[in-house]
Amino acid sequence: MISKILNVFVIILIASGICSAQSKVVEDFKPSSVNQEGKEYPMVNSEGRVRAQISAPEAEKVQLDISAVKYDLVKDENGVWTGESAPQDVGFHYYQLWVDGAAVPDPNSLYFYGAGRWGSGIEVPSNDQDIFALKDVPHGDLREVHYYSKSSDKVRRAFIYTPPGSQKDQSKKYPVLYLQHGMGENETGWGSQGHAGLIMDNLIAEGKALPFIIVMENSSVNFQRPRGPRPERGAQADSTQRRRGGPMGGFDFSADFKKVLLNDLIPYVEANYRVIADPAHRAMAGLSMGGMQTRLITLANPEVFTQVGMFSGGSISTEDIENTPAFKENVKLLFVSYGSRELENRGMSFGGDPKANTEALKEAGMNTHFYVSPGTAHEWHSWRRSLYQFAQLVFKN
Repeated sequence: MISKILNVFVIILIASGICSAQSKVVEDFKPSSVNQEGKEYPMVNSEGRVRAQISAPEAEKVQLDISAVKYDLVKDENGVWTGESAPQDVGFHYYQLWVDGAAVPDPNSLYFYGAGRWGSGIEVPSNDQDIFALKDVPHGDLREVHYYSKSSDKVRRAFIYTPPGSQKDQSKKYPVLYLQHGMGENETGWGSQGHAGLIMDNLIAEGKALPFIIVMENSSVNFQRPRGPRPERGAQADSTQRRRGGPMGGFDFSADFKKVLLNDLIPYVEANYRVIADPAHRAMAGLSMGGMQTRLITLANPEVFTQVGMFSGGSISTEDIENTPAFKENVKLLFVSYGSRELENRGMSFGGDPKANTEALKEAGMNTHFYVSPGTAHEWHSWRRSLYQFAQLVFKN
């Protein structure tokens, strides 16, 4: 009996050792690529763990808040708090620190606009980050511009990417893509977190994409929920919500931005930049909320855009094109994408199965493409990859 007890004890010890080894943090941390100059922290290791550090001698409790999980940091004898997260998906992540119950940005990281505020961000390295690497290739310009909008009666800001060499050859004109951000973000997102300019520079240098102009504006303009019944829930919700405007059940994310885009922004761009001002050379795309806006605006205005991209922003069904036959007739490219993890976690909550919808439109004769970003969720690396794929298809038909 004693020997059996000892054997069980040994097995428990061995199992405990294995679990301990599996949970041990790999100590190969390196500073994040988006730290402020000269700052060692935050750091990322080969597992994708994020390690943060902050000096707060008088604090009682400090936590790292990333991917909706809070991790306790430990204080040393000098009042410096250090700790790390569980492994994160590759790509860009917003994060913040909690100091005695107050959410604060990390003073060591660069700041990015997301979640409706300027805050901290970190880059978890990926094996395909070469797509937005800064390389020795010809580079385009990313400019901040201001223009007056009659629709909103104010001077608005946009960022406009022009391809390499566009300033030299004044006779050449270009297609244009209107590219939208997600909820809680603004017109800086695609150029900063999304690296849209670098993605385009590299694709153009490799001959994989045609040169085109990208316009990025702030589409968070006076959200309006139409009057009437609230969105349904349950088995009957899906088809009813599609009839009311998509997976948000009639919450019109495009309401006033549509006026700004069609009445002010497009005319400004076509009057001040060398663009080919016709639908065949005009595209709209966006991520998350921007994808939903793209869906609503292009369905309602199929005569304006012939190239459409929706990144984690719903899909277009056969019912949609039956209700808007001009969309099928006019649109030459429809690109829909998602991260693999968000498809796994959210199932059919996009107003129908996005892959099935996209394939059904292909069978109906449309030029459609469905892309899944491997191993990522509702996050910037899914959308960088989506732009990388979309840019190689757009304006080629």
